[in-house]
Amino acid sequence: MPHAKIGPIAVHLPSRVETNDQLQAEYPNWDLELIASKTGIYRRHIAAPEETASDLAVAAAEKLFAQEQIDPASIDFLLYCTQTPDYPLPTTSCLIQDRLGLPVHCGALDYNLGCSGFVYGLALADGLIRSGAVRRVLLLTAETYSKYIDPADRSLRTIFGDGAAATLVEADPECSLFGFRFGTDGSGADTLLVSDGGARATADRIKPRHRKRWDSRLYMDGPSLINFTVDAVPRLVDQILQREGYSKDQIELFLMHQATRKMLEQLQSRMEVDEQRMPIVLENCGNTVSATIPILIHTLRGTGVLRPDELNMMVGFGVGWSWAGCLWRDTYRSPAHGSLNHGSLNHSSHE
Repeated sequence: MPHAKIGPIAVHLPSRVETNDQLQAEYPNWDLELIASKTGIYRRHIAAPEETASDLAVAAAEKLFAQEQIDPASIDFLLYCTQTPDYPLPTTSCLIQDRLGLPVHCGALDYNLGCSGFVYGLALADGLIRSGAVRRVLLLTAETYSKYIDPADRSLRTIFGDGAAATLVEADPECSLFGFRFGTDGSGADTLLVSDGGARATADRIKPRHRKRWDSRLYMDGPSLINFTVDAVPRLVDQILQREGYSKDQIELFLMHQATRKMLEQLQSRMEVDEQRMPIVLENCGNTVSATIPILIHTLRGTGVLRPDELNMMVGFGVGWSWAGCLWRDTYRSPAHGSLNHGSLNHSSHE
């Protein structure tokens, strides 16, 4: 039986960079030093007004094809994860198929899952490959949360950045991706939501958990999300390890959704994992939602932190509430990993 293998990853970030120094100049009353100490974020990339998540996804895919000499005709299925689609319909992945010149026999599917979306996408790709229906899946994760954020919203503008990642998932005889486990608790839907723009009537829409402090279309209840995360994620980790017969000490790296430094540090503490084993790489791009884990993998591959064949765990968590995890050994070999456009994400200097 064929198994899914995570191949090369390419990342594309918008050209516009928004730094904390720029925000401080725009809003002198914001305490950016305090905010950065909690978020761990010093700059983020923001899409242009006319630039959509699909534009970022297409750019990432084109970069992947060019850097790895991948023939678009070899792609059997396109999975596109976003919470900022071009239109309510048609499916954005159909538009991307046409723009990338993928074959017409290629399957194409959108799914709206946010922060857990990359792990869910890997599971979907793994199922398609194991079934024998496909051999090569292009997994695109792209977000432009900035479209939902009011410029004066201190709580959101300082956290979220726009970006996209293109990941090739292909059939391989070796099993390197396994132990998938999922979780869903829709009672937390009111802690991170955009309530307008859908078909639900105004009177029946989900209401934010607390009073909205800013005019952003996106609402976030940060404390409730942290409480959910530090409860659900360690439990998920233990469940995966127990079911697959491993101990926590056997995991080299815990590759977590890059939400904020504060949230990840609370997970480190709750799980009793030192910071070297749960890397944080978001200071130069912010929380890019479904794209954070592939960006993290791409960065750690490039710096040599992610070593071949060692056992790692991936966990995505957030909006929904939704969470998912799996075990993974990186069996992909490449002579070199190209740097990201517009600078390296592991740049250590701050403004």
